[in-house]
Amino acid sequence: MNGKTPHIVQYQGSKRLLAPQILQYMPRKVNRFIEPFSGMAAITIAAAKESRASEYHVNDINKPIIRILQTAIGAPDELIKKYTAIWTRQFSHPGGHLEHFYYIRNRFNEGEQTAENMLYLLARCVKGSVRYGRNGNFNQSPDKRRHGTNPKNIANNVYAISSLLKGKVVFTSLDYRQIFDAARQGDLIYLDPPYQGVTNAKDNRYFSGLSYDEFAKSITYLDKKGIDYIISYDGECGGRAYGSDLPSSLNCVKFLLNAGTSTQATLLGKRSTTFESLYVSKRIAPAMEFIPEQLTLTER
Repeated sequence: MNGKTPHIVQYQGSKRLLAPQILQYMPRKVNRFIEPFSGMAAITIAAAKESRASEYHVNDINKPIIRILQTAIGAPDELIKKYTAIWTRQFSHPGGHLEHFYYIRNRFNEGEQTAENMLYLLARCVKGSVRYGRNGNFNQSPDKRRHGTNPKNIANNVYAISSLLKGKVVFTSLDYRQIFDAARQGDLIYLDPPYQGVTNAKDNRYFSGLSYDEFAKSITYLDKKGIDYIISYDGECGGRAYGSDLPSSLNCVKFLLNAGTSTQATLLGKRSTTFESLYVSKRIAPAMEFIPEQLTLTER
């Protein structure tokens, strides 16, 4: 399959644009590729496009997100039909397209957490950004400037993703540590956990925070099991680091991945480059034929 890597919908925090760089650190072939904090599974999709594994395991604690992926891959016609119906009804809603968004959001929060409802909310909400209130309800607002991703575009991407992964992927919605327990040698785990700046009690993007100490302890567990991993975790911009490095005791090498010019800095009249930290198991890092020019190795 040629061309760009398909994606279902815009999703804030997605590593889709960085996938070509991240995959340069992945072995050419692994037994099973596992993504415990999948979001919209950008790296899994990119890996499948290059046939990097024979099996894939996609996991996210956010069950409606997993429902989107599971339906897109297993029943693409169903997802496209139902999303099209919801998307089309916004143009005939008595209160207008914005009221239609709030109507679907209310139904979602009242229990109708279907794949098509979640997909519509993501397609219409501000920046494709998932936000939840303290009561657990989805509370992100609609983007008033647009009507969400056109169903035709959704369809093209959904069919492409389904062709890549159908019959090759297992879906779960479990705590990441349960995924670690089931991992075995020959697997490769790609981790894109909630970053340190968004896991405090005041942040509502995630269902729960991620303890730095607990996460580091879990990576030590992978080291002891001999499981290979790649981790996207915080970074720096304009010389300012976001979050602490993972412990130097871990059996991995840290690289800084050039993620481009910071949008926020540009809005403030500055020009700063954002670098994402990428931690790679030492077992697979030496196998790299070269260090890509856009990535900088840092001393641990």
